[in-house]
Amino acid sequence: MRAADPDTTPDAGLAEIQTRVRAGLVHVEQALRDAVVTADPFVQEAASYLVAAGGKRLRPTLVLLAGHTGDPGDPRLVGASVAIELTHLSSLYHDDVMDEAEVRRGARSANARYDNKVAVLTGDYLFARASEVTAGLGAEATRVLARAIARLVQGQIREVRGPASGEDPVAHYLAVLADKTGALIAAACRLGGRLAGAPADVVEALTEYGERVGRAFQLGDDLLDVTAETAVAGKAPGGDLRAGVRTLPVLYLLRRGGPGAARLAAVLDGDHDDRSVAEALDLLRASPAMAEARRAAQADVDAAKAALAALPAWPVRGALEEVADRVLDREV
Repeated sequence: MRAADPDTTPDAGLAEIQTRVRAGLVHVEQALRDAVVTADPFVQEAASYLVAAGGKRLRPTLVLLAGHTGDPGDPRLVGASVAIELTHLSSLYHDDVMDEAEVRRGARSANARYDNKVAVLTGDYLFARASEVTAGLGAEATRVLARAIARLVQGQIREVRGPASGEDPVAHYLAVLADKTGALIAAACRLGGRLAGAPADVVEALTEYGERVGRAFQLGDDLLDVTAETAVAGKAPGGDLRAGVRTLPVLYLLRRGGPGAARLAAVLDGDHDDRSVAEALDLLRASPAMAEARRAAQADVDAAKAALAALPAWPVRGALEEVADRVLDREV
């Protein structure tokens, strides 16, 4: 690894870090487009579909931020960002097929635009491209991504299977989120620190931070799906209810029992017309289950920030804490 530039050490100011991350994301966008270029025009079109749709790019941002715990100028950080985001995009193709989603990021989902078979195969193609990109970063990076992918798929399988007999549905759901969302965000933070040459204890702290931020991010989406009055991040409110997904607020309300829980269960089990979904949303919004779910999400945010105590008082620590806070306090 090349020596760090004195101007890009962990002591770089917050404004400089933000500028460098924005510049890095420009390179990531171009590299994402390049990564799906292929000789077959149809495959390239399908693989580019969600790349072109944009998104928050949270995972690449965290790779680049974590890189500021070492040498943020290491060119491998862009490669790691691309591999992580390709893996995330691949999972979205698969998720939309499994959820029978019609909309993704404000546009038709890939499975709606093409069909389920094409969407599944395109997701597989992006997994392969992510692995190819990671192979150029070294054996350790390849292992980190492979483990994250295994956990991601494991979480998807556990979600489809549902809780085992006697298993607490809430504990099961949180474990699914840890695998489906936490694992990849943890890998993003780990690769950022590792490739930048951060000390081992810092890399471990970044990994724990990513696990917690990942779960909190998904719990934030759960809350937004109930509280949003208009389309949020390309999805209309109540989308999880229409899909029959038992998110954390739903699980908390069902656990409380009573008429509201019975009505909510009826919606989840198949009564998905607009009027029924609107009624279920009103039940959730008026229930203490929402505050309970937000407290659970906030606990993960707090744990993520506590994990950063292993980092010296570098400006990047503040930047990472800000990301953790924003996963709940967002409107899109």
